[in-house]
Amino acid sequence: MKILVTDKTEQEVLQQMKTAGHEVVFNEMDPATLLAEISKYDALMVRSRTKVTAEVIEKGAKGNLKVIGRAGIGVDNIDLPTASKYNIKVVNAPTGSTVSVAELALGLMLATSRSIPQADRSMKQGLWEKKAFKGVELSEKTLGIIGIGRIGAELAKRAMACNMKVVAYDKYVTKSPMKGITLVSLDALLGSADYISLHIPFNKQEGAVLKDAEFGKMKNGVILVNCARGGTVDEKALLKALQAGKVRAAALDVYEAEPPVFKDIVNHPGVVCTPHIGASTKEGQLRAGSICAEQVLLVLAGKTPEFWVNRPK
Repeated sequence: MKILVTDKTEQEVLQQMKTAGHEVVFNEMDPATLLAEISKYDALMVRSRTKVTAEVIEKGAKGNLKVIGRAGIGVDNIDLPTASKYNIKVVNAPTGSTVSVAELALGLMLATSRSIPQADRSMKQGLWEKKAFKGVELSEKTLGIIGIGRIGAELAKRAMACNMKVVAYDKYVTKSPMKGITLVSLDALLGSADYISLHIPFNKQEGAVLKDAEFGKMKNGVILVNCARGGTVDEKALLKALQAGKVRAAALDVYEAEPPVFKDIVNHPGVVCTPHIGASTKEGQLRAGSICAEQVLLVLAGKTPEFWVNRPK
């Protein structure tokens, strides 16, 4: 069968699908070209750049399109209702970047605790502000993880290795996934955590999980990390909490709009920012591509994929 890959993908992944006996075409098509060509293919594999719109899916359904693969976790660039309407399976790779994101979250905890980016900038300006960067240790602090799925659990392992106590809140989890993690209510987490890290999807209907009211319940001097999804933290509420000293520092890899348009939060001296690079490691990208290819191949072989996003309930 014919597989179209429209976003940058490792050669090993392309070869994986070719070895399975399929014709694989890699072409970073623009939207108009994708719309014109999609009906020729049995499968489409993307990352985050390509927008798989309802129009693209409808055109593909008139041809041979059977499956859309997202080499990553989020599928917000794919019109799921339209894919379901035409019985086109959408698969992804939720485990591919687990370690990558967990390691970035830990790195950002360290960066904010010790003002590493600020100290680096100071040095590059020719300054020696040794007394300006008095930090705090992770050891013997409490990390509150909001969302204790795969990534949250991986972060917990690393935090415990740093001698941290870990509490977690997840409205879908009723049993602790591992020894050392204590499940608590959201209010209990907010009131006890020295560090808070989010690892949840963004729910458009529910909006931000952390708003003015939630910041008011936090300990003074808390450090916040968000490597999850933009919108889960109300950025204006976060800015107020930073200005009031409620939040000592924050680190953001995701934003309400990307690239971010609320520059006040990006430019705040107590905020460390990265451009949504949680999954951007060599190993993570290769794993995600390989897992996604595996799921696509299962569908083309008439088998049930493990990571089927729009599986009928």
